[in-house]
Amino acid sequence: MPAPAAAPARSARPRAVAGAGLAVVPAANAAVVLVLFARAGASANALILLGRLTGLFGALLMAFQLLLVARLPWLDRRLGMDRLTSWHRWVGFSLLWLLVAHAVLVTTGYASLASLPPVDELVSPATTVEGVLRAVVALLPVAVVGGVSARFARRRMAYETWHFVHLYAYVAVVLAFSHQVAVGTTFTSSPFATAYWWTLWGLAPGAVLAGRVVLPLRRNLRHRLRVAAVVPESDDVVSVHVTGRDLDRLPARAGQFFLWRSLTRDRWWQANPFSLSAAPDGRSLRLTAKALGPGSASLRSLRVGTRVFAEGPYGAFTALHRTRPNTLLVAGGVGATPVRALMEELTGHVVLVYRVTREQDAVLLDELRGLAHARGAVLHVVTGPTRDDPLGPGPLGRAAPDARDRDVFVCGPPGMTAAVLRALRELGVPRRQVHAERFGLAR
Repeated sequence: MPAPAAAPARSARPRAVAGAGLAVVPAANAAVVLVLFARAGASANALILLGRLTGLFGALLMAFQLLLVARLPWLDRRLGMDRLTSWHRWVGFSLLWLLVAHAVLVTTGYASLASLPPVDELVSPATTVEGVLRAVVALLPVAVVGGVSARFARRRMAYETWHFVHLYAYVAVVLAFSHQVAVGTTFTSSPFATAYWWTLWGLAPGAVLAGRVVLPLRRNLRHRLRVAAVVPESDDVVSVHVTGRDLDRLPARAGQFFLWRSLTRDRWWQANPFSLSAAPDGRSLRLTAKALGPGSASLRSLRVGTRVFAEGPYGAFTALHRTRPNTLLVAGGVGATPVRALMEELTGHVVLVYRVTREQDAVLLDELRGLAHARGAVLHVVTGPTRDDPLGPGPLGRAAPDARDRDVFVCGPPGMTAAVLRALRELGVPRRQVHAERFGLAR
């Protein structure tokens, strides 16, 4: 049958609007902090002055960090968890260096005034001045979290362990705020300054509480999700069908994912991210996963009727971000699951390029062929060894000669995704038309 009529392109891109808004928030708050700092009065010692300023910006970044990981639906749908998490990582490294600079500058400054060695100057206030010891202790979890977030450490650590270590960052937030209340001169310099910092430290943790606790609990109490069927797709791929109440009111879109937690005795504590492999129809949800680790492998043993706790939907890999009438989809391996769901929702002409080592490894290939036939789409299955690079500018250009006039959605292993993004740049596809989703979190 012919493809549905194409949706009109948007004049304002949701990602650009959200990104600009998110940039304005820290910039405006930085201006406020500078004004409060100037009005609080300056120290005669330049090191102490710089130390206080780095401490204030560190407090501001710490609050901004919480906003980035709050998983607020409006931001997540427009920017995606991948992008927000990446920003969170780099802001985190900046925060670590600001806090280290704060400690070093303030300690050195006061040591020079007292004509004491810096270590002695650090130890004395930490044991006598209220709040200083909390700051010293707060720096430790920030340093640990920063260390495990480095790429070489992250690659060697299980996702669950990495996530557990990050929970200690909340301890640092509490300690840092109590330190600011106890000894921060800018905090008490005026009623407005006190109100500003209390509001900032109330809104940032409040956003985390709302996005990561209150909203998931509310949705799961409302929808009461349960496993309806477990369908093996191949020896190492399984689909899980989930039903519940009022699913037509769950704001999920094709291409998004949930953090799924099966409420069984041995798996209730572990959440794994899996994409929807079919467009939500208001009656059920389907996820399809390949056995890449304990979490995904355990799906095959789920029993019908098992209660499920799902956090989400998350992700910006949706038709919300389309800018052109027609689309090129590029999938690799199990990355075809969100692409398969997205293919149901897309309008206009669609070209799908599916990269696998062998055709037998292609996930949901029969469904993709059926969808392509029904919607008048073109499907290319590209096979070959992993070391080969069959998705360069030449092959992609031949699959979609008009790629520059299409939106391009890419989902697959990191190496393949990076190669495709390079090829698209060489083909001259505008950056605003390229939408990529990492598929490396599920374990």
